[in-house]
Amino acid sequence: MRNMASSASQKGIAAIVGVGPKLGRSIARKFAHEGYTVAILARDLGRLSIFADEIAREEKAQVFAIRIDCSESRSIKEAFEGVLSLGFVEVLVYNAYHPISWNPTCFADLRLDRFEKSLAVSSVGAFHCAQQVLPGMVDRRKGTILFTGCSASLNGIAGYSDLCCGKFATRALSQCLAREFQPMGVHVAHVIIDGVIGAPRSTVSSTPQQIRWTSSSSSSVGEHGGGGSGGDGVMDPDVLAQTYWQLHVQDRSTWTQEIDLRPGGPRLV
Repeated sequence: MRNMASSASQKGIAAIVGVGPKLGRSIARKFAHEGYTVAILARDLGRLSIFADEIAREEKAQVFAIRIDCSESRSIKEAFEGVLSLGFVEVLVYNAYHPISWNPTCFADLRLDRFEKSLAVSSVGAFHCAQQVLPGMVDRRKGTILFTGCSASLNGIAGYSDLCCGKFATRALSQCLAREFQPMGVHVAHVIIDGVIGAPRSTVSSTPQQIRWTSSSSSSVGEHGGGGSGGDGVMDPDVLAQTYWQLHVQDRSTWTQEIDLRPGGPRLV
């Protein structure tokens, strides 16, 4: 765990689980910009530390990089011991993923370990992370939990049983937690990202023709190669992060439980 700034926030902790170079980083930057101490969690601590340095420098915020493997309950517990040592977790964003090939896999050829891994990261990991922060949120009657979903959260897709089952389960978990904990002051919402996430507009260097799906991308919820704005069929992660922030500050009289976001331009897939 690395402390990346010297000034402490007076607000709670924003824990962002599953931080890659696009959506996760943009969400972390937005909450840091709004004055939160931010804990960013992912498997690659080296890359994560670079992101933490960058966000802390740009936003003059306190950012901590913590390694986590969302397929392992022990790793999650150890990571959140570090997060909770920083203070009260006011916001949890679960954006973790298990990388998949964009080529569909015949169900008969799908290996059990791959299926179980997808479930472990998408839904069991979400379960464990939520359990780590909910007691503190309930005690204070204050908190926000946001789960990232995708089109596979809503529809079964031939050749993607592993992805769809994990995402279906995460959506169900979100609904169950919302019905149980929203009366206790905890806002739980599921964000469906139905499209390709590109680079932030400020860093776009590629043309729409260069956009392609890649199995090595940083997220299975749309953090794929390419860049641009919604007009070219690609979603800007900085704009998406604004929605996560608005869900957090939403008035309790009109809490959203689920929202789906898609580009306004032509679809790429």
